[in-house]
Amino acid sequence: MEEGMRLGGIMKKDSNRKWMWWFLIALAAVQIYFVQELLAVFALFALAFAALTVVVFSVYLMQKGWETVLARTEQHSAPVLDIARRGLAFVGAASRKPLSGPDSEPAQ
Repeated sequence: MEEGMRLGGIMKKDSNRKWMWWFLIALAAVQIYFVQELLAVFALFALAFAALTVVVFSVYLMQKGWETVLARTEQHSAPVLDIARRGLAFVGAASRKPLSGPDSEPAQ
């Protein structure tokens, strides 16, 4: 009888060990799945952050380029603007002068 009980105890002990290993495997699989999900979310976050960085940097570069273009345009267009100012001053001065002479008759 002792051998029968011993065999039954060993069988039960082996069965418990089998369930323990299955539980540990399942626990490891869940942990691996959780880590995979965390890595996937981190990768998505990194991609979103990189895209946002590219957008902000491109807007910054466009603004700096626009500043440079305006500065160069102002330097090279100074003579043209000076001529335009003189022309405007001439038109303003000419418009203040009467078109008719002092001895002319008024229009009816």
